[in-house]
This record gives sequence, structure tokens and C-alpha cells, in this order.
Amino acid sequence: MRTDMELWTEVRRRVLTKELSKRAACREYGLGWWTLRKILAHTEPPGYRRQKPRQCPKTEPFLPVIQQILKDDQQAPRKQRHTAKRIWERLRQEHGFAGGYSSVKQAVRKWRQERQEVFLPLSHPPGEAQVDFGEATVKLAGEPRKVALFVMTLPYSGALFIQVFPRECTETFLEGHRQAFEFFAGVPRRISYDNSAIAVIEVLSGRQRKLTKEFLRLESHYLFQHHFCLVRRANEKGHVERLLGCST
Repeated sequence: MRTDMELWTEVRRRVLTKELSKRAACREYGLGWWTLRKILAHTEPPGYRRQKPRQCPKTEPFLPVIQQILKDDQQAPRKQRHTAKRIWERLRQEHGFAGGYSSVKQAVRKWRQERQEVFLPLSHPPGEAQVDFGEATVKLAGEPRKVALFVMTLPYSGALFIQVFPRECTETFLEGHRQAFEFFAGVPRRISYDNSAIAVIEVLSGRQRKLTKEFLRLESHYLFQHHFCLVRRANEKGHVERLLGCST
């Protein structure tokens, strides 16, 4: 389940990039008008401290039942598989569930998203970028020294930005993004990353990630959408990987 900061970032991106109207955002996320105004006005929740995801106490004990129904559905014909509404009805009728439909719908969606097989297109849509760090050896004052290369590419156009830093760390990761966006005179709609500890606290199932506060702030400020490669699938951002291979 998403943290408050992750939800905050998603709402800001979708509304401020015109993907979603304010009215539709209030309806989809169950937000009041003043709450939405506060989200759009601030990069992060004022006084943000939450580290653990909020739990749904009524749904939590029934998650094994929901998951078993969904697992059994994988062996059933497509037309006979359960909808989220049908699972909610069965929980009420067969297990005495007293919670709302929306919480069951959210649990079903999360389970399906974590197990969804993703097929990447061979072409790269406009507005997408890839980011990575590499290493190079340079001569500084006559002495060889290893440096970090921050690289951002736009695979659709082949545009490339590289900045040399003394080392790879949170500060250079953030500064690299700032300089790249300035160089490209814009911010990509989606950026692909590997699972660097600078951005990822914990790799969960599928593409679910527990993200660092610094990365969430960066994403909330610039309003781009992240995409993390599956573990040991660096080829998912092969454009920047190939470029780093040529530079080292």
C-alpha cells in the first residue's frame, strides 16, 4: 500500500500535468476540495513524517481469502473469474466481512498489479528518459582519479546529457537531474531507473518499491513519473546502459 508521500506525489503529477482534472481527482482519490488545494500548493505534506504504510484494519484479516480467490481464478476460464465486486460480495456473504467495497477493490488491484507481466515495446515513446550513474578514470592534476558520470538520455531523439561528479551520492543524483532538465529545457514525462539505494529503500514484489524521501521530493517537485527496472533486468533501460558501456 502506498505511503502518504507517494499518494501526494501521484496526485500532484496527475493534476498539474493535466492528466486529471481537479474534480476528477477529488472523486477518484476521495479528497476534499481544500485538501486537493493543499496538495497542489506543496511539494510534500506539511509536517510529513509517515514511514509505514497506513493499514486497513477491516480488510487486513481477509487478505488471505482474497488472495486465494485470485490464485484460483488463474486456473479458471477468463469469463468465470471474479471481479472485485464479486469478491466483496462473497466476503460479506461467506465470511461476515463488514468493510466497504473500495477497500476490497484496492486490495484486488494491488495483488494484480504486483503479478502483472509487463511487455516492453521495442520503440521508445517521446517524453521518456533513462538515468544511470557510471564510472570513468580521469587525470586530475596529473594523477588518475575515478569519477562518477551522471547520464540522462532521451531514447526517442537520442539526446544525451552527461555530468561528471566527484562521487555518486544523493546530492549529485539530485543535482544531476536539475542540470539535465535545464540542459533539455524541460522535464520528461517518465524516467526509468535501476534500483539504486539513492532512490530505493526496499525492493518489494514486482515493480513496487519503498522510495527514499529525497527521491519522492524530487519527483513531486518536477512532476515526472518513475519507472524502476525489475531486478536483474538492466536491459529495460538498455539505451543508457549501452552509452555507459561505451564511455568506460
